Amino acid sequence: MVLEAALAAVLGLAILWIVFQPLARPGRGAPRPAEPLDPEETPRGVALTALREIEFDRATGKLSDADYEDLKARYTTVALAALRAEAAATGPADVEAMIAARVRGLRSARGSPSPAPECPACGPRPEADAVFCSACGVRLEPPAWCEQCGAMLPAHSRFCELCGTRVAA
Repeated sequence: MVLEAALAAVLGLAILWIVFQPLARPGRGAPRPAEPLDPEETPRGVALTALREIEFDRATGKLSDADYEDLKARYTTVALAALRAEAAATGPADVEAMIAARVRGLRSARGSPSPAPECPACGPRPEADAVFCSACGVRLEPPAWCEQCGAMLPAHSRFCELCGTRVAA
């Protein structure tokens, strides 16, 4: 009987310890997964939302012109500061290089759609996959691309106009 009472007391203390442990040490729980911020909760989103709201308030007549100009100047400054902070955090981006790399990738990909071919007599054709000109019936040459830089080559060219690479005949 004493053994059963001792085991019951130990079991009761263990249960109490398990129940009250999170209250005694609140920081020891499982880490919560990182949840991305809603775009409207960022400083940039807050400023842009405020700008939209003052535009709406002015349009509905709830805001005078003087108040509108003051609020617009204030929130525009905040929005620009937030945009600059985001740009500094992501690092400098060379937009032209990113566009050129994307264009090269798209042109070198297999099965990517090519631009509409041109007829020497009639000009560009509206059909992207035309083999013959729909106006005069002349066989159309498919457009050629530079293997080095991805630029479109004019018909019968020997060198790429962009990078100077010799084109295979």
